Amino acid sequence: MVTPITYTRAQLGIIAPQVSVETHLTGGLPRFSIVGLPEVAVNESKERVRSALMNSQFEFPRKRITTNLAPADIPKSGGRYDLAIAMGILAASQQIPATHLSEYEFAAELGLSGELRPVSGILSAAIAAARMGRKLIVAPENAAEAVLPGDNEVYPCPSLMALCDHLQGKAVLSPQGFQELGSLVSQSPDLVEVCGHAQAKRALSLAAAGAHSVLMVGPPGTGKSMLSHCLPGLLPELTQAQALEVAVIDSLVHGRVDPSHWRQAPFCAPHHTCSSAALVGGGKIPKPGLVSQAHCGVLFLDELAEFRRDALEALREPLETGVVNIARAAGHMSYPARFQLLAAMNPCPCGYLGGLVRECRCSPQAIQRYQDKISGPLLDRIDIHLRVAPIPVKTLSQPVADTLTSAMVRQRVGMARAKQQARQGCVNSGLSQKHLQQYCILSNEARQLAEEAFDKLSLSARGYHRLLRVSRTIADFADEDQVESQHVAEAISYR
Repeated sequence: MVTPITYTRAQLGIIAPQVSVETHLTGGLPRFSIVGLPEVAVNESKERVRSALMNSQFEFPRKRITTNLAPADIPKSGGRYDLAIAMGILAASQQIPATHLSEYEFAAELGLSGELRPVSGILSAAIAAARMGRKLIVAPENAAEAVLPGDNEVYPCPSLMALCDHLQGKAVLSPQGFQELGSLVSQSPDLVEVCGHAQAKRALSLAAAGAHSVLMVGPPGTGKSMLSHCLPGLLPELTQAQALEVAVIDSLVHGRVDPSHWRQAPFCAPHHTCSSAALVGGGKIPKPGLVSQAHCGVLFLDELAEFRRDALEALREPLETGVVNIARAAGHMSYPARFQLLAAMNPCPCGYLGGLVRECRCSPQAIQRYQDKISGPLLDRIDIHLRVAPIPVKTLSQPVADTLTSAMVRQRVGMARAKQQARQGCVNSGLSQKHLQQYCILSNEARQLAEEAFDKLSLSARGYHRLLRVSRTIADFADEDQVESQHVAEAISYR
């Protein structure tokens, strides 16, 4: 008896390992068994496959059917294996030829009528299938997402009967055409709408140019949140590779990719009551958290001191490594998390320390306890520390004189990032210590000033390296090859 093999993909985080579906038919009492570490939803596919075959005018074999999902050590969940199982049964019972099955991968859930239904996380399966050089059969709702890699062949198929006709050459399916998605105009506030705050605008522009983390501290109502929401409008479009990385995470978390956000850097702004699992990821089967959903974009934490301590401390490792490693009893997952941290907080519990409107009523002990909610190691990982002062009423009542728009800054940011990519292959915030010595060339005066700041400000080695990275970004923003003393001086002012 022939044992045909069909191919599909499992879903382990953002990875889609290959699953070979082996089908064997023997005599004896009719029985349908699925082995290979299937979960409940996979075992339930037996009834879906049986009904789909019979309602598609095929015969369901009255034999002992054994379907093996290999490799057996990978957990199998969901209905994504239905179509591959059905095709294996049809090939094993010789109702369709098994000649061309090895050229395809199948990823769809079956309805009882034989229709193909979409599955989540199809983009990672499409990327993996393209690497293997196989064509991918998906439900019509998954086709636009599955073709995003651009170098693969995807066939949207409405039903099991239409797929069998395609494989037998009776009615050939048309491959899904690739359509380049254009990003929409950013809906973020424009910098020109912000009154005053010249230093804050400058700092945000530098943060966008080098993907640096920022902490803004100031009384309530000074414009911290509005400034923060201007940052997405300063960021350049994602590259095709970055857009695919972001889309894979979106597909896994939301079940689909939103084409309106294609090539736009993600901006995540969770409420301060979120848990550490929501922030960095977790669950029985670990799923990506907000730090991964903000990959290649911005994670904005407003009211930073109101977040739970354990949630904030969980940010230390991804800020340093750009990766989140989640270990659970059910498995170990790694998710990318190269995000740009943007945070805002009040200087004290009442919020008016150093303000011009009201007098602070907090005791020194209360102020110290409030500020101690943010640990030293976390603060040390933030590149730019910014004091946002209240704006005088005369400035608010006058017409905005600043003509610097977000589009103008975004153009300069794009030029600075292009310079960084050409020089070192990454943004300045991602420079390693070895590359800092190679690409962050300081003049004698600049080096002396940086060494003095290291001693007088009691900087750690990490803080000193972050000072150099910001200095390198300031020089790039000014289109200068060498880091001068004025660049270092400005970077020191942000520590």
